[in-house]
Amino acid sequence: MSEALTRPVVFIVSDSIGETAEFVVKAVASQYDSANPVELRRVPFVSDASQIRAVMAEAAEVNSIVAYTLVLPELRRVLEEEAARRSIPTADIMGPMMDAFARVIKKGPYLEPGRVRRLDEEYYQRIAAVEFAVKYDDGKDPRGLLLAEVVLIGVSRTSKTPLSMYLAHRRLLVANLPLVPEIEPPEELFWIPNKKVIGLVINPEQLRLIRVERLNALGLDAQANYASIDRIVEESDYARRLMRKLGCLIFDVSNKAVEEVANKILQVVRGGEQ
Repeated sequence: MSEALTRPVVFIVSDSIGETAEFVVKAVASQYDSANPVELRRVPFVSDASQIRAVMAEAAEVNSIVAYTLVLPELRRVLEEEAARRSIPTADIMGPMMDAFARVIKKGPYLEPGRVRRLDEEYYQRIAAVEFAVKYDDGKDPRGLLLAEVVLIGVSRTSKTPLSMYLAHRRLLVANLPLVPEIEPPEELFWIPNKKVIGLVINPEQLRLIRVERLNALGLDAQANYASIDRIVEESDYARRLMRKLGCLIFDVSNKAVEEVANKILQVVRGGEQ
């Protein structure tokens, strides 16, 4: 019999795309004679017993091994029963590790196929959102206002940057823009739908204390105009006039934690997604 006919075939059966099992199979195969490699046949997105029976019937026709990553116990049971009936060796890639986790965590698994891929996608979305928030923080580039899902506007020290970063960790694309009476806001601010803009306001006296603390932290004169109540009232009045002109939502951040304000914004933007 030729070598091609006796070459082992490894069927990789998965309820997701099968990458995990394929990686393990290749790692093991590399420890054996490379002159007689195994053939890999990936069978992804298996969701019912009939698919498993069809694969096992095919596997019985060749010199085979079945490696699998199936999170649903009933599918694993069917596969093992079919393999035992046909004397096909199997390797459960995830089962033993899931059992070990269960003994330590004392909690059942989600049993959701493809969950790790979704978690990876959420991770990369979060990283992209954080990078976006950094790039378009403090009005650095007005073009970001057109790309953002939410634009935060307000005078200095109204928690625009902390809110942007918190919302970015919820995978929201956020840009923020400081409002200063002497500086005309970029025209892009008037191009975007008002429902994407959220104005942040704060009690003037509380803002004065925050600004004084900020000046002290920087080693600057706490009596500077930046922290004077007259200047703060002037800035606040200007910001409110602009917000009314835009017709945007206004959130009062006085005495509120960043998390509290961020969750209210999420309720508006995503219907309360956490």
